[in-house]
Amino acid sequence: MSADIPENDQQMPLISHLTELRTRLLRCVLAIFLIFAGLFSFTQKIYTLVSAPLRAYLPEGATMIATDVASPFLTPFKLTMMCSLFLAMPVILHQIWGFIAPGLYKHEKRVAVPLLVSSIILFYSGMAFAYFLVFPLIFHFFASVTPEGVSMMTDITSYLDFVMTLFLAFGVAFEIPVAVVLLVWIGIVDVKYLKKMRPYVVIGCFVVGMILTPPDIFSQTLLAVPMWLLFEIGVLCSGMIVKRGDHPDDQPDEDKHDQPPATPL
Repeated sequence: MSADIPENDQQMPLISHLTELRTRLLRCVLAIFLIFAGLFSFTQKIYTLVSAPLRAYLPEGATMIATDVASPFLTPFKLTMMCSLFLAMPVILHQIWGFIAPGLYKHEKRVAVPLLVSSIILFYSGMAFAYFLVFPLIFHFFASVTPEGVSMMTDITSYLDFVMTLFLAFGVAFEIPVAVVLLVWIGIVDVKYLKKMRPYVVIGCFVVGMILTPPDIFSQTLLAVPMWLLFEIGVLCSGMIVKRGDHPDDQPDEDKHDQPPATPL
């Protein structure tokens, strides 16, 4: 009989955690569905808005084309679904936070909450940076190098795949400060090591800028410099946090109990 008690004690927490995880996943799916339902009637307008940076540089009389029969419907539908996922990101991160928060110390929560909020803001900032600054530069360059006698008429599906890749790339690139702070907080690297690696980071930023942007120095610098500045911000913020495990509250309760009791006065 006594052997069954520990087994039940181990099963109940696991079942309750799985139930909570399922509930939070359903909430995430519901949030995406509700946002998608609200945006569904605007699918064509959303695609028109996203394609505006390219259409502004199309030659006079040229338009975007659809090579597949179902593309005029499926491509805006796909874009709206992706927009719903991006817009639901605060809800998704809030559910993730609600699931992991009970296992964190108070001082860890004080670090984790700003990181979650910053990650959302930086991701959206990266997408906005790509749409308003990078896209016009890229499409202007592509339009200027189009060979004579070639009409620039981009397929709508190909365009969607291209811009969503850049949206994701710039959104992830703008998460550099959060990644740097996490690496220092967990203890994988320290601030001194990051400062020592600064020259290599700068070179890496320009290499990434060269890969993600057209082969001109202006657009490469436009991506590389913000990435480098975001890295410096991450290093600066990392110097203000205590590495996880070094805080007194991180010590196990057994270690605290093993301390000798204070001598009464």
